[in-house]
Amino acid sequence: MFQAKKQFQIGPMGRGKTVCMNDDTRLRDGHVTHHGPHGELEGSAAVALATEPVVGAQAPGTGVYAALDLGTNNCRLLIACPTHDGFRVVDSFSRIIRLGEGVSATGCISEAAIDRAIAALSICRDKINLRKARRLRLIATEACRAASNAEGFRSRVAAETGIELEVIDRETEASLAMLGCSPLVDPKGRGAILFDIGGGSTELVRIERDSQNPEPRIKAWMSIPYGVVTLAEQFGGRDVTPEIYAAMERAVASHVAPFADEHGRDLADMHLLGTSGTVTTLAGIHLNLLRYDRRRIDSIWMNDSDITATINKLLGMSYEERAGNSCISVERADLVLAGCAILDAIRHAFPLPRLRVADRGLREGMLVEMMREDGALRSW
Repeated sequence: MFQAKKQFQIGPMGRGKTVCMNDDTRLRDGHVTHHGPHGELEGSAAVALATEPVVGAQAPGTGVYAALDLGTNNCRLLIACPTHDGFRVVDSFSRIIRLGEGVSATGCISEAAIDRAIAALSICRDKINLRKARRLRLIATEACRAASNAEGFRSRVAAETGIELEVIDRETEASLAMLGCSPLVDPKGRGAILFDIGGGSTELVRIERDSQNPEPRIKAWMSIPYGVVTLAEQFGGRDVTPEIYAAMERAVASHVAPFADEHGRDLADMHLLGTSGTVTTLAGIHLNLLRYDRRRIDSIWMNDSDITATINKLLGMSYEERAGNSCISVERADLVLAGCAILDAIRHAFPLPRLRVADRGLREGMLVEMMREDGALRSW
């Protein structure tokens, strides 16, 4: 079976392991960047059903690495090889599976969601085998933290796909998101308020650098028990009136407020840094893209008025209009406004003039951590 690596931990409020990526780090994609209808890289060879599990260890600093993130809404895989200044992506996969659909109401992962997850994870297994990845980290997040049948779900996944999932805690999730996104912290600034809007939770991290330690590091973090799936299920995401939207924002703001009271002061020379489908979707709509293009989205800046105008545009669209937008699609049409409400609560708590958009996060953080441990990436 695929074995998950021991989880990465940091001390209270981010003390302990220092993140050492600078703005010159390039987490680079390979030459194939377009995706097929289910998230596979177009041009990838057809994959036969694997009959042998991936086993064995690689020599330090060599070979192929795989990072899998099974979230409340998405299943994502990134397979990469180290280079002298980062890594090169050789394959990837992303599919919306809604693993956490209904968990907030029933406490359980549904049979339909389990079937969707196993179908997606089977593709991930085949890609890992095809690329001969030997260094793996295979994580699950909020849905598997919250569901009463999570252990049974993971056992079934292991039996049917060979993938043994590691359920990480929220602190680990925040630290990995920071590690994956830290190259996008403005090198001329003091730091950033990083947020990762997930399906079942949202992580907030205050990242700072100083004259004694110029590398970005975690000063404080928190996790909010709302993501796009849980918020949309509670308030409704299909037909969102201004009143419903305001109620969603207030619910999130009540959780953000204590963190902002303690860590939201002295924001000079800082910016927002967002990693999630919410912010990448907003960026795509802001740029009027006919089709989502990661190369045009990852690392772009949006100012406060850009964000407000784009959210107002979304609020003025019907569900059918959102579903017909190629940067949203029917899979996100009932979730995107919940994500916007979370973003607005964060924006109002941390009134910063600029947001940098990251189409990267947990998977990149896992890859960097594994490569560093193997000596394939230097600590800079």
